[in-house]
Amino acid sequence: MIKKYTLLFLFLSALGHAQSEKYPVFKDCENQENITTEDCFYTTTKKHFYKAFKTPEIVNKENYTGTGKVLFIVTKEGNFKVIYVNTPYQEIKTEVLEVFKKFPKISPAKYNNRNIEMQFELPIKFPIGSDEIQQKTNTNFSDKQEKTKVSLFDVVAQNKIADSTFLEHDSQLNIPFTHQRYVDYEFALHKAKGTHTASKPYVYSEINKYFDLAAQKKQFIKPDKKSWLGKKLWNEHLLQVKKKDFWFTLDFLVDVQGGKDNSNVAYTFNNTRILTANGGLGNKFSYSATVYESQARFADYVNSYISNRSLLTRPKNSEGLVPGRGKAKGFKEDSFDYPVAEGYLAFQPNKFMQFQFGNGRNFIGDGYRSFILSDVSAPTTYLKMKVDFWKFQYTNVWMWNTEPSASSASNPNEHARKYVAAHYLSLNINNKLNIGFFETAISSGENGFDAGFLNPVMFYRAVEFNRGEDSGNAIIGLTGKYKLTNNISLYSQLIVDEFSVGNLNDLGDWRNKFAYQLGAKYFNAFNVEDLFLQVEYNYARPYTFAHRSPILNYGNYSQPMAHLWGANFYEAVAIARYKKDRWSFNGKLTLGKKGFDFEDEAISFGGNIYQSYDDRFGDTGNEIGQGNTADIFIADFNGNYLINPANNLSLFAGLTYRSFSIKNPTNALPNGNTVWFSAGIRADLFNWYLDF
Repeated sequence: MIKKYTLLFLFLSALGHAQSEKYPVFKDCENQENITTEDCFYTTTKKHFYKAFKTPEIVNKENYTGTGKVLFIVTKEGNFKVIYVNTPYQEIKTEVLEVFKKFPKISPAKYNNRNIEMQFELPIKFPIGSDEIQQKTNTNFSDKQEKTKVSLFDVVAQNKIADSTFLEHDSQLNIPFTHQRYVDYEFALHKAKGTHTASKPYVYSEINKYFDLAAQKKQFIKPDKKSWLGKKLWNEHLLQVKKKDFWFTLDFLVDVQGGKDNSNVAYTFNNTRILTANGGLGNKFSYSATVYESQARFADYVNSYISNRSLLTRPKNSEGLVPGRGKAKGFKEDSFDYPVAEGYLAFQPNKFMQFQFGNGRNFIGDGYRSFILSDVSAPTTYLKMKVDFWKFQYTNVWMWNTEPSASSASNPNEHARKYVAAHYLSLNINNKLNIGFFETAISSGENGFDAGFLNPVMFYRAVEFNRGEDSGNAIIGLTGKYKLTNNISLYSQLIVDEFSVGNLNDLGDWRNKFAYQLGAKYFNAFNVEDLFLQVEYNYARPYTFAHRSPILNYGNYSQPMAHLWGANFYEAVAIARYKKDRWSFNGKLTLGKKGFDFEDEAISFGGNIYQSYDDRFGDTGNEIGQGNTADIFIADFNGNYLINPANNLSLFAGLTYRSFSIKNPTNALPNGNTVWFSAGIRADLFNWYLDF
């Protein structure tokens, strides 16, 4: 009996051993006793790779920091074959292919004593150049076939779809700016050396050097979708054409949502149809055009804002102003129709310079808000030049703004125009500290831009002064950012509109017009991957950004170009963002105090930048929140489920709670609490700020 059990045990052991999976074997690993076959394969593969791999010169020159990934197999015959190289540099791909050609033929992997193909993924961390760095790179790469359970055919299919779909990744096009989407990009730039993060939107080709855009998206591709509808819904653009010297894509998208707030409004809705076209001609010229046609009814407090009858901000010949989008006309009984068109041309003549001309929005800053230049107002015509060299990034933006509440002097049926020239110089002092200098000049008139403001290296304040007393307005600013750790950054802004040097000890003097921001960001907070936390404090003195002539204020289309709340306020913001696979979640708390004008608007208390500061409350004794004081608390929560990574189409649901307590309620500023729920499907293409 004992002999029978012994024979049975030996037979089962041999059978189990025969059916176990065996890794490929290098010749040097055949007689190793102190290391497993698996570990020896990993170690020897990396030794062969790094012995032959030479970092391309352009990668070193551009100080690239990041991780590339090589997907390869060992065939049934024991040969190494590269399937895909994930990196923004074609030079790296070429070098990897050359290195793997030099690999020796080895014994293939086996299963049940039969030769099989086995797939692996090798990460390459840059920079490479010392034994220390190479040793750090030698973390275990993965056996994709065993650990991810993804078939080789699916991976190859995903890569092919990605290569033919994400055509914009090497272009000069803007990545649509939303705070949620930009967390990953800012984190990649934060970890790298010699980068600048304030000037937004980012350009695809710029970010692709530090963050693998294709890898981020292709994980969501569904290669099993074979029907035309399935591919267009889950994976692809509606139309995409790629030729040798040009490419373009076309998408028909939507922002369709329904909801309910706690007012007597029957329901809220937004019905937006979006047509967007993007393309490139050669490798230096790109273009983009997007048209929105929308009808909507919002929560009651937003509807009150849109219908505000104030002559200071209400667009002429219009039913109101939709925040961040533009003027509206009536739709049915209590809804609004608001069309919007955006588009731009982009040109990059060399690796140092980028040019854009179009109609859209820009943002300069590292915070959720910005006092430098924000994207809270409607799109405007702009010309932008960005220069990157050495430790500098220099951004110039010239804007042709519109004020719909005023008429042109030459044509009463035409809205008044104003002209804004702004430049921002970002300087990396070292690998941790960045400072920035900002200046803007605002002018008006029938003759357009003064030629002096078109000089990108001119000090605008001198030009504005020499044009004549109060012929324009100028604002200067300073920014700072400090890399506390690889996961934490601190940032700040200081804007000076005007300052009374002789009365520095009296902040109540109305001429002490300034604003500042303090904030912090925490990426992968508490070692939780993709958890992002942010806190921010904003403070703006009364009358900041206003002017004697309202046409010369720092505004566009009846809204501020800086902070959404204008001036005469303080605000604290706390933000949490988290994503997992296709899911993303956001929570934001806003708490603040703001001083408004009273309903007759006879006296300016410094909160409305469209009120002349000549109508001020007083020369001294000015303080934050003066006038019709309001305490504001807003809590926003929303969740998203990504459908199509090519055009960012998503399902979403959101809940907003708003408490607004004002000393003297008006028709435009009623007291009360709002609870607003909404859900729908949308392409997330821009930030929409309704937290006021």
